Amino acid sequence: MFRVSLTAQPGHKLRALQTGAKDFISKPFDLIEVKTRIHNMLEVRLLYKKLENYNAMLEQTVQERTAELRESEARFRGLAELASDWYWEQDGAGAFTKVSGPVLEMLGIRVDSLAADDGGAQVAGWNEIERQDLQARIAARQPFLDFLFNRVNTDGSKQQFRVSGEPIFNQSCRFIGYRGIGVEILAK
Repeated sequence: MFRVSLTAQPGHKLRALQTGAKDFISKPFDLIEVKTRIHNMLEVRLLYKKLENYNAMLEQTVQERTAELRESEARFRGLAELASDWYWEQDGAGAFTKVSGPVLEMLGIRVDSLAADDGGAQVAGWNEIERQDLQARIAARQPFLDFLFNRVNTDGSKQQFRVSGEPIFNQSCRFIGYRGIGVEILAK
């Protein structure tokens, strides 16, 4: 609430301010000045109300958009899980930062190797030519789609994988890593 105080005594001004007065009109007063000050106070009050309503509307919009974003993220995760065996992210140095699904077991990567400089990619049995080709694409910050690579396990069994990935850049266009999906191609 906005208050205008009419007073002729300076000592009353402090008490009026403490109780919420926003403006003063000294006696004797001019009717045009009183009307103008009241008009200005009403205009300020209306602007505060308008700002309050706008903030409430903005807060509701933020909540709605946040809910839509969460729903979209959940839909994306569901589709990524349906379309792949695993989802992965690597930092700029090539270390895995996020993995979902059985990627570690499928690729033969130990959890303690995730912090290695090469992101745990030095696992025995990989086709070295394919591995170098993939590493060259990553080093060049190129996206790759359905890249095939093979691995021979210690027991002599063979595995084939198809992986897709894209580089991640921050808002300053600085490379910060890769993300992608992968699937194991089962022998027929």
